[in-house]
Amino acid sequence: MWDLSGNFYFTEADIGKNRAVACCNKLQELNAAVTVSTLTSEITEEDISSFQVVVFTDITLEKAIQYNDFCRDHKPPIAFIKADIRGLFGSVFCDFGPEFTVFDVNGEEPHTGIIASISNDNPALVSCVDDERLEFQDGDLVVFSEVHGMTQLNDGKPRKVKNARPYSFLLEEDTSNFGAYEKGGIVTQVKQPKVLNFKSLSEALQNPGEFLLSDFSKFDRPPLLHLAFQALDKFVHEFGHFPLAASEEDASRLIDFTKALNDSLSGDQKLDAIDENVLKHFASGSRAVLNPMAAMFGGLVGQEVVKASSGKFHPLFQFFYFDSLESLPLEPLQPEDVAPLNCRYDAQISVFGKKLQKKLEDAKLFVVGAGALGCELLKNLALMGASSGSHGKLTITDDDVIEKSNLSRQFLFRDWNIGQAKSTVAASAATAINPHLKIEALQNRVSPDTENVFDDSFWDNLDVVLNALDNVNARLYVDSRCVYFQKPLLESGTLGTKCNTQMVIPHLTENYGASRDPPEKQAPMCTVHSFPHNIDHCLTWARSEFEGLLEKTPAEANAFLMKPEEYKAAMKSAGDAQSRELLERVVECLVSERCETFEDCISWARQKFEDYFSNRVKQLTYTFPENATTSGGAPFWSAPKRFPKPLEFNTNDPSHMSLIAAASILRANTYGIPIPEWTSNSKKLAEAVDKVQISDFKPKQGVKIVTDEKATNMHPSTIDDSAVIDNLIRTLESGVKNLSSGFRMSPIQFEKDDDTNFHMDLIAGFANMRARNYSIPEVDKLKAKFIAGRIIPAIATTTAMATGLVCLELYKVILNHKVEKYRNTFANLALPLFSMAEPVPPKIIKHGILSWSVWDRWVIAGNLTLRELLDWFQDKGLSAYSISCGQSLIYNSIFPKHKERLDRKVLDLARDIAKLEIPPDRRHFDIVVACEDDDGNDVDVPLISICFR
Repeated sequence: MWDLSGNFYFTEADIGKNRAVACCNKLQELNAAVTVSTLTSEITEEDISSFQVVVFTDITLEKAIQYNDFCRDHKPPIAFIKADIRGLFGSVFCDFGPEFTVFDVNGEEPHTGIIASISNDNPALVSCVDDERLEFQDGDLVVFSEVHGMTQLNDGKPRKVKNARPYSFLLEEDTSNFGAYEKGGIVTQVKQPKVLNFKSLSEALQNPGEFLLSDFSKFDRPPLLHLAFQALDKFVHEFGHFPLAASEEDASRLIDFTKALNDSLSGDQKLDAIDENVLKHFASGSRAVLNPMAAMFGGLVGQEVVKASSGKFHPLFQFFYFDSLESLPLEPLQPEDVAPLNCRYDAQISVFGKKLQKKLEDAKLFVVGAGALGCELLKNLALMGASSGSHGKLTITDDDVIEKSNLSRQFLFRDWNIGQAKSTVAASAATAINPHLKIEALQNRVSPDTENVFDDSFWDNLDVVLNALDNVNARLYVDSRCVYFQKPLLESGTLGTKCNTQMVIPHLTENYGASRDPPEKQAPMCTVHSFPHNIDHCLTWARSEFEGLLEKTPAEANAFLMKPEEYKAAMKSAGDAQSRELLERVVECLVSERCETFEDCISWARQKFEDYFSNRVKQLTYTFPENATTSGGAPFWSAPKRFPKPLEFNTNDPSHMSLIAAASILRANTYGIPIPEWTSNSKKLAEAVDKVQISDFKPKQGVKIVTDEKATNMHPSTIDDSAVIDNLIRTLESGVKNLSSGFRMSPIQFEKDDDTNFHMDLIAGFANMRARNYSIPEVDKLKAKFIAGRIIPAIATTTAMATGLVCLELYKVILNHKVEKYRNTFANLALPLFSMAEPVPPKIIKHGILSWSVWDRWVIAGNLTLRELLDWFQDKGLSAYSISCGQSLIYNSIFPKHKERLDRKVLDLARDIAKLEIPPDRRHFDIVVACEDDDGNDVDVPLISICFR
């Protein structure tokens, strides 16, 4: 029965069965390509010898040492991992053999820099453009390419960096006799393999070395737990069972074993003091396997298995100990509190007691998102028994459906669920884990548009909100709702092997929106359009062109076709460059470049190739030739700019033809033109392409090309925009007369996950042809999908660990702990690295005897007039000079006419000016007030709620 609290594949029907057998078929469902088999007899060395990695749990130290020695002596060595969870304590030990090579210690892309100058010195000074800070460190090895002048550096030989600076470094190389640097060049970090010499388990137990630390406030905890886990092994060996929960006698025996082990040590290994309180808790919960701990350690160990198999990322070296004692109730637990009830939660009860279990079961929880994080959270909550009581309820919402790419990390879903609503399937799977779970699945996005669904009463009835979102804007909105309704928010996120958790607790911590990561640096528009210098720029341009040609322009054409008179009037009224550009695209789409047959689509695609990758480059290099200079006399084509060369189309180049095929098919889709079968025949397609007539191109004088990095529009306004718009409208009117009645185009929305829809073929083709123009390394379709699709890398191991950490914090929320008990976490499983810290308290604002934070809201009772509201603030020594409701200003002291509103009800002003609609069941409305003190200093006051009923 105890296994039901830790293993999500067990049901009550499996009690009495072999654990491996009970799990096998359900594990196999996760991935048909992976063979899952069971071994139910005593494990022998022969069994182990056929594996590359072995993971042991729940074995004695004696057996573990025996298996570990065999693994080390095996040729080649077998990676050995031992993991244990004992209540709120856990340990992991790794031994990947006497000599294990790590090929990539951190998994990050090699750092690069664009060279600005290289000196002829010993050592040579290398300076790079200030486009981006260099990430090199002293001792790094780098290689050079594309250097003009000092060509000796292009030999591919790794050279050592020293004295690294943000935009320069010294090179351990005498370049005095090298050619003088002229221009260009890219410097790239070379990743070096690292050889690790692991100790055996028997040796590491005696001499563990440095422990991986997770919480610096517990720097003395790992050495103690190193002894405690050995003492527990002795206890079980001697007495044949784990210490009983809340047993003083058993705890005392474990303490004695620990002290005896410590006394046998000498020097730095021996501890000066033994924290008996920690050992009492360790003994009391040692039999239990808690789901949050299993999730966290499962993620950690799973990543170590990947490292051992691949040599990618730095292994855990070698011991890791962790505890979450802060999750325990503050009051001591008595034997009757932890006595088993013969239920699926007995393991959890043995650690936390029956009161906590009852609170969990009656909790009203809201999980926002049913993706990777949401699936893991649901699994954890189901096993913990959260919201499974008569008063409990768990609400989960997600407006997305299941896609095939989700299956690698969203483990509640299967192949047969593709296309179904995520929240519904996840809820059903969670109910299968725990039939007592009270769960409701919704398919609504949590946003201002759904406040009729997630209304005041919904938020008021919640106990805790758990975010499982993948974008910042949604997180900020949920955060604002939690602040408004004073609800705890447990926040988490992942990025590849990295994860973070943040606890947002009313009045105790800052809210999620209080601290923001700096926005990602965006490449200037002129760089993307005319001066790309990396593949990201090319892919950004390619996706922009895809959306412009196949989604926005057809949609704009439909806007004209549906309401032509209104559309023309709007364009004339605007009369600006943006309207002119939109009309030009619509005219191209419906008149000058309209396609009626598939051959027309091929012609359009071939013309686009010539325009994008030949003509535009010829015009650019005509306007700015290779020897062009800036107004200051410096070379125009200096780093990071790369001088481009036009492409010559060739039907024998597969990349050219692939691009033409994708562009033709997608163009035909927008017009509803059938795709002929011969398009898949490369010879017939090439014959059709060869028939397209391409006009000679001659660059023009006086063409303006935007070079200003601050420019936000590539098509600046001109004085004759209105006249051009009038001409375009006349062209459009005459050109669409012969269109069939009711003709509409079919805009195409970019979809990265369908490999048969040609979307990524076109984007990768566009990007690689542009890269070829500028001598930038090209990428395959998968890498292009990753960048252009803006895919956030997500893996199951990190997700499991993050949600395990979140659920350890959930215990604290349910127990109403103080802020010093909570932990925010940043972790990177690739290194591995853990950084846990107490959450930051909210910023406190003071005025006179008053003080408040973001968590406070001032509530004023009564249907006040504006004058009465101003007086209310005046009584607090504050002058309210501006009042707004929603997006509307209802009072500002600088406007004389606003004084006429002083004797009107604030409610009436909100309804008349802000068009405020108040639901019948709501008794209040909110306003934002800007105030200043007697000295004229702005004072940031809380949100004001006026209770008018």
